[in-house]
Amino acid sequence: MLPFKLVYGDGYFLPIGSHVFPAEKYRLIKERLLATKVAEPSDILAPKSASDDDIRLAHTEDYVRKLTTGTLSAADEALLELPYSKQLVDAFWLAAGGSILAAECALRDGVAFNIGGGFHHAYPGHGEGFCMIHDVAVAIRRMQKDKKIQRAMTVDCDVHHGNGTAAIFPPSGKAANKLPSALPGSAVTSEPNDSVFTISLHQQNNYPAIKPPSSIDVNLPDGTTDDQYLSWLDNALSSGLRRFTPDLICYVAGADPYREDQLGGLALTIEGLKARDTLVFKVAKARGIPVMVTYAGGYARKVEDTVTIHSNTVVAAKEVFAR
Repeated sequence: MLPFKLVYGDGYFLPIGSHVFPAEKYRLIKERLLATKVAEPSDILAPKSASDDDIRLAHTEDYVRKLTTGTLSAADEALLELPYSKQLVDAFWLAAGGSILAAECALRDGVAFNIGGGFHHAYPGHGEGFCMIHDVAVAIRRMQKDKKIQRAMTVDCDVHHGNGTAAIFPPSGKAANKLPSALPGSAVTSEPNDSVFTISLHQQNNYPAIKPPSSIDVNLPDGTTDDQYLSWLDNALSSGLRRFTPDLICYVAGADPYREDQLGGLALTIEGLKARDTLVFKVAKARGIPVMVTYAGGYARKVEDTVTIHSNTVVAAKEVFAR
């Protein structure tokens, strides 16, 4: 039995047809965790869909109406890069409910996973980049509304910049201070807002073209390796936690920094990605900060590699939090 809970629903499957996004990965991750006995069926909780009111905590009334009534424009759908359907809306609402439940479990147990979610490109008033709504932002705002937390930190380790996260939780200022490092690349910090501190480690020369400022943006060059990435991550976490004390960390554990990813250009290995996860969990545990994990992107040429990377995140948490 795991010392924490995994949240998963069969309804996470995205009905998008032939697509670079591996819609079946959530089911495959759950099956891998059970088959390898990393997890037991009793470790897995089924989510309930978020309510429309929950979604409106992070998104505009007009956008929620468009989604629920099927009135997206052609431009809206093109920006989303997914074929609209009511079934797709249901899947995203369920993923948001999963992140709400995972956040609640993390506050109780120290860590919890939504085997899904991490849709960090969604803005308040539109979807982008395979992300219809921002489940992590919905979960944070729901936890704040329920007075379960006051302050949250997002740690986004997807290969793509967390532009939606930055737009929903904009820093209060634009103080352009660079984190000290001898490594290639750059990191710019901005004054955070009072309630959410955002960290994004991403490949600079990649989607999205426009990257609104996070509290800390680490702009990684093409071909960044395991050791370089881990140094930057450690640097960003140390700097962020010196400046901000969150009640909850929302860790967006993308699999796409992998060197074999079709939509990424970094050079991390499967082992390096697990070391990344371990670092996040050790830092959080040492400071007594609960962690809610979501999975975000992963587009490896072999879907089995994406499943391994995401499954290893659970293994890393088990190794850190079982001690």
